Amino acid sequence: MDVTIHSSFLPHTDPEASLAFYRDLLGFEVRQNVKYGGMQWITVGPPNQPDTSIVLSPVAATPGLTDDERRMISEMMAKGTYASVNLATKDLDALFAKLEAGNAEVVQEPVDQPYGIRDCSFRDPAGNLLRIQEQR
Repeated sequence: MDVTIHSSFLPHTDPEASLAFYRDLLGFEVRQNVKYGGMQWITVGPPNQPDTSIVLSPVAATPGLTDDERRMISEMMAKGTYASVNLATKDLDALFAKLEAGNAEVVQEPVDQPYGIRDCSFRDPAGNLLRIQEQR
């Protein structure tokens, strides 16, 4: 069997802010932008990985959630504790500078970790945590 990762989902709260972050700051390409029922799903991904995507989806689209659960998810997103993704780049300092200049919320500046990687972290406009590792 040949199993690959096709897409992962991250929640968003503001489609335009998410587009500005993922497309304009990170340089991801927009693969789909679907509006339905007053909601919007945006599929993005790195241009050099056409088979791997992140789907930015509205929290309200999750079926079966109660109002209390949606409220709890919104609170966790605001704190940056609901969802996360790990990204990688060959030039961590340059990407960090670009994101910082674009007013992305810095969580951790680039640092050499004791377990052997160099990384930093940001939050996207919805509060999702993005850890970015340097490829060596």
